[in-house]
This record gives sequence, structure tokens and C-alpha cells, in this order.
Amino acid sequence: MTSTPHLRDPGADHRRQEWDTVRANELRLNRAAAEELVAALNAELSGFYLLFNQVRKHYWTVDGAEFGDVAEFLRSAADRLAEMTDDLALRVHALGGVPVCGPMGIRQHAPLSIETPHRYDVRSSLSRDLDGYATLAVQMRDHVELADRFGDQATNELLSVHLKMLEEDAQTLARYLADDTLVRSDAVGSEN
Repeated sequence: MTSTPHLRDPGADHRRQEWDTVRANELRLNRAAAEELVAALNAELSGFYLLFNQVRKHYWTVDGAEFGDVAEFLRSAADRLAEMTDDLALRVHALGGVPVCGPMGIRQHAPLSIETPHRYDVRSSLSRDLDGYATLAVQMRDHVELADRFGDQATNELLSVHLKMLEEDAQTLARYLADDTLVRSDAVGSEN
């Protein structure tokens, strides 16, 4: 990794493993399989980081008639995304990899686009959240199959549990976005 002004590198003599490498693991999974699984899980981690930050931002900025229920859901959803991130990062490490972290690694593996820093109406925000959940769910289904193909039952189960959680949160978002819920942006004047 090349040096950039915002990164601190204590030096190669302190480094235990290079970023984006996979070493032998105690799980006895062959290196080629572990490398593919680490890449897949790092893509999941990148998506979780981005979606977590987006959902958390929406929690911080939600207001209006929907504040109570929507804010509580967003807070809980962000907490679940943080827990999933931890679980997958620990699995990457167990597989012999280095979990993705920081902007450079996340951009390298990101399946989602980063939302601009502006504040948006609730319906637009939740719609983008739902898109993020859907993108991650599709990707995660592929990675469940990948883990299954390599005979990595533990990774398969971990991803399957988290996929179920993603799908449940996506269903909640879809209910909030139903036509008879939330205030539509075209029904009220925009704020200045």
C-alpha cells in the first residue's frame, strides 16, 4: 500500500500481515478457498460499513410525524449492522485475512455507493436504505453459495443468519415505504 498523508504506518517491522493478503489459517481451509472467501467477506464488510453510516445518518436526521417509530427502527438497524460487521470481520481474521477497514479498503470492495452528505426527506432516505439492503442481500446470497461450495459450513451459517436479519430489516423498510405510510415529499412543501 502506498503511503498517503492521512494514513499512519508504524513501519514494516511492526506489521504482522500485509493488507489484502491471506495466510494459512487454523481452520484448515485451503488457501485458494480462503482467499475467495476473504474477498467475499470483505465485500460484505464494505457494504455493511457504508450502509451502517447511511442508516445511522438517517437516524440522526429523521424528523416529523414519523420520528418515533422510524428513528427507533433506524437506531436498532444500525446496531444490527454494527454487530454483523464485527462477526464478519472476526471470520475474515479466522480465515487468515485482514478485515477491510478505512476508506481505501472500503472503496476497493464496496458494493454500494456512498450517499452525499446532505439531509434528505424520510421517504427518500428510507428508499436508499432499502436499495442498500437489497444490494447486500443479493450479494450475500451469492456468498452463502460460495461458502457452501467450499464446504465452509461456519461461514455459510454466519452469512445465512445475517442474510435473514438483512431481509427482515428490508421488509420493515418496505412497510414504511408503502403508499399509505410516511409523508410523501410531493404532499408537503420543501424546507429551505
